[in-house]
Amino acid sequence: MSTVTGTLVQLKLSLLRNGLRQSAGRRAAYIASAIVTLLFAVLQLLGLVLLRGNAHADAVVVLLVAVLALGWAVMPLFFPGGDETLDPTRLVMLPLRPRPLVRALLAASLVGIGPLFTVCLFAGSVIAVARGAAAYVVGVVAVGLALLVCVALARAVATANIRLLTSRKGRDLAVLSGLVIAVGAQVVNFGAQRLGSSGLGQLTPAADVLRWVPPASAIGAVDAVGEGSYGIAAAQLTLSVLALVALLAMWARHLTRLMTSPDGSTLQAAGDTTVRDRPSTGLARLLPSGRTGTAMERSLRYVWRDPKTKAAWVTSLAIGLIVPVFNALQGTGSIYFACFAAGMLGIQMYNQFGQDTSAFWMVAMTISSTRDAYVELRARALALLVITLPYAALVTVLTTAMLGDWARLPEVLGLSFALLGAMLATGAWTSARFPYSIPQEGYKNVAPGQAGLAWIAIFGGMVAAALLCAPVIAVTIWINTSAGGDAWSPLLLPVGTVYGAAIAYLGLRLAAPRTAERLPEILTAVSKG
Repeated sequence: MSTVTGTLVQLKLSLLRNGLRQSAGRRAAYIASAIVTLLFAVLQLLGLVLLRGNAHADAVVVLLVAVLALGWAVMPLFFPGGDETLDPTRLVMLPLRPRPLVRALLAASLVGIGPLFTVCLFAGSVIAVARGAAAYVVGVVAVGLALLVCVALARAVATANIRLLTSRKGRDLAVLSGLVIAVGAQVVNFGAQRLGSSGLGQLTPAADVLRWVPPASAIGAVDAVGEGSYGIAAAQLTLSVLALVALLAMWARHLTRLMTSPDGSTLQAAGDTTVRDRPSTGLARLLPSGRTGTAMERSLRYVWRDPKTKAAWVTSLAIGLIVPVFNALQGTGSIYFACFAAGMLGIQMYNQFGQDTSAFWMVAMTISSTRDAYVELRARALALLVITLPYAALVTVLTTAMLGDWARLPEVLGLSFALLGAMLATGAWTSARFPYSIPQEGYKNVAPGQAGLAWIAIFGGMVAAALLCAPVIAVTIWINTSAGGDAWSPLLLPVGTVYGAAIAYLGLRLAAPRTAERLPEILTAVSKG
C-alpha cells in the first residue's frame, strides 16, 4: 500500500473513531444504525442463499445488483454530507497528484458500513447463481469488481457535482430526497404487487438487458460460467473492467479540474459592474396589482426558491399523482382517488405564516387591520390556487381516462374543488390559531416543542375540512345510490365549485380577525426555530 493510500485510510479510520468520541448520543446512533444495517444485510444474504435453485434466481440477482449500483450513483447527490471525510475540496491545497489520490480515495471509500452491506448482497447474489468451482472462483472476482465499480461510480458522480452539492442548490437537492424516497416506495410497492400476482418471470426481460450493463454484468458472468458459456462470461467481465477503468479516468479528470481550476471565491468580478435595473418578471405582470399581487408573487417565489417549501410542494405534487395513477394501473383504483391530488395540495395552506419563519415580522408590520389580514390570507390562497386548480383538474382527467369512467368526471371534479375550498378555509384558520416554526437547517419540518401544534393544525384541520365537505359528499352518495341519480351527476361540478368557493371565502373572513388579533403570538411562534 502506497504512502498516500495508507495515510488516507488511516485518516478515515481516525476521523470515524474521533467522531464517535464526541458524544455518547452520536456513538449510540452510529452503533444502532450499524447493527440495523448489518442485520438487514444478513437477512438479505440468507434470502439470496435460499433463492438458490430457483429458475429465476439469475434475473433477481442481476436486477438487485443494478438497483444497488443506481443507489450508489444517486445517494451522493441527495446526501452530500453523508461522508465529509471524502470531500476532495478539502485536499486541494495539498501537493498531491490526481492519479495517486484517486487510488487513495478509492481505498478509503471501501471503509464503512455501506461497502460491507454491498459486499454481503453481492456475495449472496453469487451464491444464488453459482454452479461449480469455476463459477465460485469467478464469483470472488465479480464481487470485488462490482464493488469497485459501485464505489468508483459514487465518487465520480460526487466529484463531478461537488461544486453543486456544496452550494445552496445542492442543499435544495438534498431536501428533495424525501420525494425520491416517497416515489421509490410507491414504485417498489407497485412492482411487488405485480410480482406477487404474476411471478418472478416478469423480471426476465429486464434482466436480459441489464446483465450486459456493469456492474450487473460481473454477476451475470457467474451465471454464464455455471452454464458453461465461458465466452459470454469473459465478455461480461470485460465490460465491468472497462466500466471501472472509464469511471476511474472520469474521476481523475474531474478531480484534476477541481483541484486546479479557480472557483467563484477566487475570481474577481470582471467586466462592467454597473448595477442595472432588473425588469419585471413575466410572473409579476400576470398577477393583480397592489398588495394582492405582491403577496401572491412572494408566496410563489417561496415555492420556487425556499428549500423546505419547494420540497413540500414537489412531494405533494408527486404523491397526489402517484396514488390515483398507480391504483388505476393496478386495475383496483377508483376515480374518486383523484381527489387525493386536491387533498395533498390543500395541505400547503396550513401553517402559511410558518414558511416565512422570522421574516414574517416584515409582513406583520404591514397588517394593521382585519382588512389587511384578509387581503394577505386571500392572496396566499390565490397563489395556491394558481397551481392547485389546474393540477387537480389534470390528475382527475388523467385518472378518468385510465379508468374510462368519463360519466363521473364532473362529480369528481366538483368534489375535488369542494374539498380544496374546505382545506383553504380550515388552513387559513389553523394558520392563525396554531402557527409553528419550520427550521431552515436540517430535515426537520417542526421546531422542537411544537410537534403538538403541528399535529393539531394539520390533522385537526383535515378532519374539519372533511366535515365541511359532508354536504357535497352526501349529494355524491345519493347520486350514486338512487335510481335516476346519474342524470344529476353533471350538476355536481358547478355545485361543488360554488360550494368550495363559498366555504373558502367564509373561512378567510373568519380567519382574518383572528390573524390581526394574534400577530404578536404568531410572530413569536414562527420565529422560534
